[in-house]
Amino acid sequence: MRLVSPPVFAPLTARALTGAVLAMGAVVLLSNILVQYPINDWLTWGAFSYPLAFLVSNLINRRFGPRAARTVAWYGFALAVLLSFWLATPRIAVASCSAFIAAQLLDISVFDRLRNGSWWRAPIVATTCSATLDTTIFWSIAFAGVGLPWISWAAGDLAVKLGMGVCLLGPFRALLWRSAPRRQNA
Repeated sequence: MRLVSPPVFAPLTARALTGAVLAMGAVVLLSNILVQYPINDWLTWGAFSYPLAFLVSNLINRRFGPRAARTVAWYGFALAVLLSFWLATPRIAVASCSAFIAAQLLDISVFDRLRNGSWWRAPIVATTCSATLDTTIFWSIAFAGVGLPWISWAAGDLAVKLGMGVCLLGPFRALLWRSAPRRQNA
C-alpha cells in the first residue's frame, strides 16, 4: 500500500491575496457588464471573461491550498457584491453573486479532491462542474421570465465557458510553473 503524504502549501501572502481578490473582482465586474451585451441569439460577451475567475481560483488552490482559495473566494464575493450592486442591475447583481459563490466553492472542493492526479485533470473537471452550476444559477435568476432568449444564451454561455476552460489549461500550466517556489541550493 502506497501512502500519500498530504500536500504542503505555500503560505498565502498579503500580496497574493490582494492580487487574487482584485482579479476576481475585476472578472466579476467585467462579466456583469458584458453579459448585458448579446453577440447574437445564443451568446453574450460575458461568456468570454467569466472563466478567468476559475483560472484564478484554481491557481490559488494549487499553490496555496483550498483554505486560501476559499478565503479568496469569500473576499472576492464581498468585492463582487459591492461592485455588482453599484454598477449592474439589481437582478443581475443578485444572480451574479449567488452564482459566483456557489460555483467558486464547488470549484475549490472538486479541484482539491482531484489535485493529486494529472496536472490538467483537477482544473478541467472543477471548471466543468462549477461552470455548469454557475450558468444554471446565474441565467435562471438573471433572465428567467423577462422575454429574452435566456435559455439559448445560457447554452451558448456554458459552451463558451467549457471551451475557455480547455483553452485556459495552457495559461494555468504556464502560470503554475512560473509561480512555483524556487528551490534553494543547499
